[in-house]
Amino acid sequence: MDRGSITWTPAPDAWQTSTLAAFAEHVAAAGGPRAGDYHELLEWSLTEPGAFWGHLARWQRVHWHDAPTTALASATMPGAQWFPGGTLNYAERALAHAADLGEQVAVVARSQSRPGSDTTWAQLLDQVARCRAGLARAGVGVGDRVVAFSPNIPETLVAFLAAASLGAVWSSCAPEFGVRAVTDRWRQIEPSVLIAVDGYMYGERRIDRTADVGAIVAALPTLTTVVRIPYLDADAPDDWTALLAEPGPLDFAPVPFDHPLYVLFSSGTTGMPKPIVHGHGGITLEHIKALSLHYGLRPAERFMWFTTTGWMMWNFLVSGLLTGSTIVLFDGDPAAPDLGELWRVASEERVDVFGVSAPFIMACRKAELRPGDAVDLTGVRHLGSTGAPLPAEGFEWVSDAVGAHVQVGSMSGGTDVCTAFVGTAPTLPIRAGEIGTVMLGCDVQAFTPDGQRCGPGATGELVIVAPMPSMPVGLWGDETGERLRSTYYATFPAVWHHGDWITFFDDGACVITGRSDATLNRGGVRLGTSDFYVVVESMPEIADSLVVHLEDDEGGPGELILLVACLPGVALDDDLRARIRTALRAELSPRHVPDVIDAVGQIPRTLSGKKLEVPIKRMLLGMPAERAASRDSLADPAALDAVIAWIGGRRQRAG
Repeated sequence: MDRGSITWTPAPDAWQTSTLAAFAEHVAAAGGPRAGDYHELLEWSLTEPGAFWGHLARWQRVHWHDAPTTALASATMPGAQWFPGGTLNYAERALAHAADLGEQVAVVARSQSRPGSDTTWAQLLDQVARCRAGLARAGVGVGDRVVAFSPNIPETLVAFLAAASLGAVWSSCAPEFGVRAVTDRWRQIEPSVLIAVDGYMYGERRIDRTADVGAIVAALPTLTTVVRIPYLDADAPDDWTALLAEPGPLDFAPVPFDHPLYVLFSSGTTGMPKPIVHGHGGITLEHIKALSLHYGLRPAERFMWFTTTGWMMWNFLVSGLLTGSTIVLFDGDPAAPDLGELWRVASEERVDVFGVSAPFIMACRKAELRPGDAVDLTGVRHLGSTGAPLPAEGFEWVSDAVGAHVQVGSMSGGTDVCTAFVGTAPTLPIRAGEIGTVMLGCDVQAFTPDGQRCGPGATGELVIVAPMPSMPVGLWGDETGERLRSTYYATFPAVWHHGDWITFFDDGACVITGRSDATLNRGGVRLGTSDFYVVVESMPEIADSLVVHLEDDEGGPGELILLVACLPGVALDDDLRARIRTALRAELSPRHVPDVIDAVGQIPRTLSGKKLEVPIKRMLLGMPAERAASRDSLADPAALDAVIAWIGGRRQRAG
């Protein structure tokens, strides 16, 4: 596999000035090994995980109400035992920096629905304490479920921290979600309190969700309290003010390491969303590690990631508070009034670490934006990218159009672990199209189908062979653990199977080439779907694309189908089809020239931006659309309707 060019190189003193070195010095001073670079630190974290995580907790002064007896009592998967006997509270750690940063800004809120606002650490403490008192008056206690149908705004953050302080269990859905997508999730966890906005603005569009909130309430019989936030309409019913009306003590319920902090849900595109339970301790330590060591965030630095509250990146973003950083919340359409909006916010708010999705970067590239020329982005030292593999062209565009000083950090992980397990570090160079390294404490490998480790350059199944603290505590309602085992551990016993194709290089960098259940295997030549999209979507006429391989049960090449969404004013004619085929033949292989190339108005994506490769493949194989995909989990359900109509026409032509 050819490798991309180096697009960013760390400064000569990058190690000495990094948080990585500060942590390494702490470990050495405490009697541990002395690491002199990232690779030495990584190797130690993988060979002695208990020592690594134990030292991290001490370095970050994680407050234990009851001290744990050890860091890692059992490394068995599933069922690893982390910090047994220890009690703590995520919210306590998230607000701990207020003692030193009281009058400094903790939260910056930018919105298309109302004027922006700043919240100091002292104000955040007061609001969380008041919300905690209000939730307690509503009867919320340890283990009760509090849910929010609200956007990325300060009220959502305050409610989350207040619920966590009580030992309650949190879950949130973005107000873009349809009613069924919300109720399919929350009926599983039986919440007692719902916090909801009346609507929101998306660019210039006014979106009223009052009726949807009513339908959600009607579908959740366990609700005892509904707290309405007047967000779209200032004159709408306001329960939020009443909830925060009375002050109260800001106490923190001490809970065990594995006590549920929140329930995140899988996308639900192919069935009932899985309720993935994450614990207070695992999230606290994992997010401290990722944000302080890999992103180098320090107190008073600024951290922004474009996300909705229905994506695990919101949980990752708000954990910026764990490092004492100022978090920047953005609610609205990232392309309104144009694709430069997020770049303008990052500039105006002096963001240090800025995160977006890979499709957003590629959309900016296709639009020929040059944000670094338009606004001052010299303060942005790191640009995070996730949601899909970032092609080499995306790295090169950032270096050229944003700034050569920016380290691009493509990362991958997901809702299942609420973090990234492969990403980058501030002391490692960046190659175009690659993910820089396995992250500390994450023993990620590539396996052959028979469970053997692949060597450098060989593509295999992405697996995790040792436990991470932020692996799920369980799946909600899965009392025996059978569903958890069948979801993650059925393919390779005692090894976490993630479902992606990954290739490692001899220096530890890697590339992910798509889902292993959506692989294009034609005549023994196997490619991930991301390889396909790089070629097709680099063509100036193509806005988006989706490829599906229908295998031949008799051993033939099967049928390769490419759907494209063309840019406005562009028609898919014979000339464009021929140029697509020529490009794929030259850049991939003759075996990966599609049998069918057709156009649809829009490619269906989930609310977190993932293409519906597997659901559409199932529909093509005969599964009814209502079983293959939940339209309420889609960014635009009309995009699915267009594909359904195309499949119907295809069947008519075949008949």
